Amino acid sequence: MALELKGVTKRVGAIQHIKETSLLLEPGHFNVLLGATGSGKTSLIKLMAGLDPMASGQVLMDGEDVSRLSTQKRNISLVHQFFINYPHMTVYDNIASPLKVAGMAKSEIEGRVEEAAEILQLKPMLHRRPHELSGGQQQRCALARAIAKESRAVFLDEPLANLDYKLREELRDQLPELFAGRGAVVVYATSEPEEALLLGGKTALMRDGRVTQFGPTAEIYRNPGNVDAARVFSDPPINTAEITKQGSMARLGAGVTWELAGDAAGLADGTYTIAIRPHHVLPRPRNGADVQLSGQVQVTELSGSESSAHFDMGSGSWVSLAHGVHPYQVGELHDFYMDPAQAYFFAPDGSRAA
Repeated sequence: MALELKGVTKRVGAIQHIKETSLLLEPGHFNVLLGATGSGKTSLIKLMAGLDPMASGQVLMDGEDVSRLSTQKRNISLVHQFFINYPHMTVYDNIASPLKVAGMAKSEIEGRVEEAAEILQLKPMLHRRPHELSGGQQQRCALARAIAKESRAVFLDEPLANLDYKLREELRDQLPELFAGRGAVVVYATSEPEEALLLGGKTALMRDGRVTQFGPTAEIYRNPGNVDAARVFSDPPINTAEITKQGSMARLGAGVTWELAGDAAGLADGTYTIAIRPHHVLPRPRNGADVQLSGQVQVTELSGSESSAHFDMGSGSWVSLAHGVHPYQVGELHDFYMDPAQAYFFAPDGSRAA
């Protein structure tokens, strides 16, 4: 089973909410839609689920065009960030509801509900009503309904957003296992890059209604295709600055220069944006290839076994993130060392240059 989007778009009046999008989403792993609020994640899910009409394009399930089929006929499940359960029904009946609508035999319904309740640790609560459950248990009930239905596609629209930290961690760890081996295409929308990395699978980065990069999540982290992708997967924020390349040399600001190597050395002369993650900018040099920077410390934080420092180089503020405790003083001028081998280079239009 595969879910394919071919040139789908969505308009509301004169505004295009989803730009032309083509994706092939497959089972066997999570397919994550990652982007900030308003980037188009929920709009794209609604198009795939048949909840909103498309302006153009096709949605194919196993090669079959389902673009004109109702949501009910697509055999999909949708789990929202809100706990959508029927308040007048027991947990058992909530899980069983789509199976009853489908006219399934009572014995099969019982078997599927029991299995889903067992997986999600809901068996002791099958005769309770939703208001008697905690938030985490209510979301488990919604997930159990999706599992029991054995849908061809399951859409999880920020399903953990309204849970407390401990419950989010617990369910996030369980989710890949819950849907493993079920043959369904699982699409998971989130605004948290860390969540995408933890879930693994493939990620579609979304911005302004457009997919800017799609591929294995870890690969996008290691090889961002554009400056927006590089910014998404970095906490603290990735450091960026404008550099000038001339011959084999790069210049950052007034006094920082270094010799380029590898693909960066082959770039045409001109202006580029350099991007480097904070853990590659350290308060002590590692080797002779490091590039020395100097900046005034603005903010310093200790987090467990790591120290971070925000510093102003005159051409902008950067962040260093280093293991251990480092005695920074706010307002002092401090040296930092950048590993140029870990830097990304982007063209003026934001596309990856090296």
